[in-house]
Amino acid sequence: MMVVRLICVLISVLGLASATVPLGGMLAPQDNEVRQTKLLSGYWTFKPDPQCVGMSQKWFSAPLPAPTMVMPVPASYNDITEDPTLRDIIGWVWYEKVFYVPKSWAGERIVLRFESVHYYAAVYLDGVAVVDHYGGHLPFEADLTSLGKYGQGIRLTVAVNNTLSPVTLPPGEVQITGSGDPMHPKGYTVQNTYFDFFNYAGIHRDVLLYTTPLARIDDITVTYSITSGGDGVVHYNISVLPKCPPTSTIMLLDSTGRTSGNGTFSCQGSNIVGQISVEAKLVKLWSPASPYLYTLQIQTDVDVYRLASIGIRTIKVTSNQFLINNQPFYFHGVDKHEDSDIRGKGLDRPLVVKDFELLKWMHANAFRTSHYPYSEDWYNFADSTGVVIISEAPAVGMREDVFFSNATLQHHHDVMYEMIRRDKNHPSVVMWSVANEPFCHSALHTNYFASVVNFTRYLDPTRPVTLVASEGVTTDACGQLLDVVSVNRYFGWYSDSGVLSLVSYQLNYDMNQWYQKYGKPILMSEYGADTVPGLHKDPPVMFSEEFQVAFFEQYWSVFDDLRQKFFIGELVWNFADFETGQSIQRIDSLNFKGVFTRQRQPKFAATALKWRYEALTEELGH
Repeated sequence: MMVVRLICVLISVLGLASATVPLGGMLAPQDNEVRQTKLLSGYWTFKPDPQCVGMSQKWFSAPLPAPTMVMPVPASYNDITEDPTLRDIIGWVWYEKVFYVPKSWAGERIVLRFESVHYYAAVYLDGVAVVDHYGGHLPFEADLTSLGKYGQGIRLTVAVNNTLSPVTLPPGEVQITGSGDPMHPKGYTVQNTYFDFFNYAGIHRDVLLYTTPLARIDDITVTYSITSGGDGVVHYNISVLPKCPPTSTIMLLDSTGRTSGNGTFSCQGSNIVGQISVEAKLVKLWSPASPYLYTLQIQTDVDVYRLASIGIRTIKVTSNQFLINNQPFYFHGVDKHEDSDIRGKGLDRPLVVKDFELLKWMHANAFRTSHYPYSEDWYNFADSTGVVIISEAPAVGMREDVFFSNATLQHHHDVMYEMIRRDKNHPSVVMWSVANEPFCHSALHTNYFASVVNFTRYLDPTRPVTLVASEGVTTDACGQLLDVVSVNRYFGWYSDSGVLSLVSYQLNYDMNQWYQKYGKPILMSEYGADTVPGLHKDPPVMFSEEFQVAFFEQYWSVFDDLRQKFFIGELVWNFADFETGQSIQRIDSLNFKGVFTRQRQPKFAATALKWRYEALTEELGH
């Protein structure tokens, strides 16, 4: 919970955000023989706006007024200083940077791209509004081609608002105390959140300029099939603007750069549509055990783009199995957060590499992006290492009926569109999760999620869809909508606390009830116990490292029985300890359910989990 004296309510200050997300591609920028990039990340001028006067005083129209400070980008701003009011601010903060567009870029299409700003961003160039965007975690852009300023300084101003409301994802509520509360002054304001992690904010990922030719490759959609004879087929649909080019070359390159397969394509409107087939005796499929990647190289008469994440694989769900390349797949992995000391949710590249090294050490083959889309760095690493991803929308904490409005539903559709648009071509992404632990026991809830699930399937019919449930099986009404039923359970922790002798009995009964009700594969999407590093007790008691291991062992015995039937995977909560809000339940404002500390040092359970996952990998081959 975060508290301030004044509230700066989140509104679209520019009036630029449309009812739906602008259509078009969101390909990752790349440097090649015709495209260029220029990174604007680094040190920015920064100014908090606790009195919420920046908009009315038009701070965007001139350099930010003194006093200002330096703020690193990317990073959350909350933990950078020693000022508790900045850590807990509700409302506006301002960023500013002067940049130059190289003169050599004249005649090219020029784009300003933000990989993620949390939560709402209003962007100005030399005082002129150019774009705004709702929601963190996903990229947005502004086309600067018509700006016409080359070789001269351009002042970039970004106003960021972290306010959460009933129509944001994640949702929140702002409470302002009136005169009737004698224990709080009038106007005392609280930002209520309904999720268990800290509401970090700021420019969380890279900011960059990039170029494309004016006639450009705008978007690429790739899907896969495997013929009855074992040939691997890459199907592609390439959007080219303003029209399909007169000449194009589409090639599939193997890891050595040699051309693979044969195919045909044709122009359909402004799209290049075709396929490339690789013979069964030559094709190398992508799988967690062997994550082979091809590159799709697209060349038009003026543009080039290389999509290096081509992993030929198929996904299918039966009534009791999850299949990759028609082979049963068992998830054994973790839930995570983008969270680290000082940087908060800012992109931390050393941490990305460290975490994948730890996943490899653990023999984990999967993680869920709880509870929002992560930086694309995570997906690129997963593609190349064979770790599969359940990619989750930021719909966490939907625990009030007021959060199920038409406005929220439209925003939820927008988020799914943005998420799938960015991540649809990553072979590591094997399933979409539309929400975590929402209410789902009434017609209001099921109608809402039926719309979201159906829209998700419309956007991507090649991947299964899930929703992570936490309600009881008797009241849940959403499982009927899903391909895979994902369930969070904490028997022995939040219920019958500390009584490990009941865990296997309760878990076995509960999982069988879910399967009997829906007849669909069941995934344990969370289970875990808070563990204070260095606290030891024998016999085990709650919060000790010994208890965390004993707790896991009770769950594992049930998992091993059920995975012979309908149970398709286990994701431990959590990979590492992470920051959350202050409360009497959270020592040091941390959720201690990690098997690693926030600094990535192992608890006893990390080694126990490594032994389990190593044995599963040896048994299952993945």
